[in-house]
Amino acid sequence: MKTVKVLAAAVVVMVGGMSAAWAQMTPVGTWQSVDDKTGEAKSEIQISDNAGVLSGHVTKLLRKGADPAAVCTECKDGLKGKPMVGLPIITGAKKAEGKTVWEDGKILDPESGKSYTLRLTPIDDGKKLEVRGSIGPFGRTQTWVRVP
Repeated sequence: MKTVKVLAAAVVVMVGGMSAAWAQMTPVGTWQSVDDKTGEAKSEIQISDNAGVLSGHVTKLLRKGADPAAVCTECKDGLKGKPMVGLPIITGAKKAEGKTVWEDGKILDPESGKSYTLRLTPIDDGKKLEVRGSIGPFGRTQTWVRVP
C-alpha cells in the first residue's frame, strides 16, 4: 500500500512539473522588451489571453531616466497622447493550429507610431519570447525575456 502511495505521489509531481513547463510555452505573462542597439531593458509588457486572443500593454517603463508619465506622441488615432504605461501594443494574436506560435495580430511600436503584423514564438522553455513585427516580407525580430 505504501508503494502505491509513493508511486501516486511521484506521478502527481511529474504531471505537475510537465504542466508547469507547458504553461510557460505561451506568450501569456509579463515580459521585458530589450533595446536592439544597447541591450538595455526598455519596458515591461503584460500579455493576456481573452478567449484565445492575446493582447498586451505596457505596465512599466524601464529605461534610465524614463518619465513614468510619458505619453505616446507618435501614436495615431485614439492612442495619440495616451500614457505609455497602460498603452495597448499587442492586439489580436491567435495560436496557430498545431504550432507553438501566435500570429495574425498586430504590434504597435510606440516610438514610431507604426503598427506591424505580429508573430510571437516562445523559446528557451518559455523563458524568452521571439517577437516579430513585419510589413510584407520585411521585418525584424526582438527577443523579450520573461519576468519571473
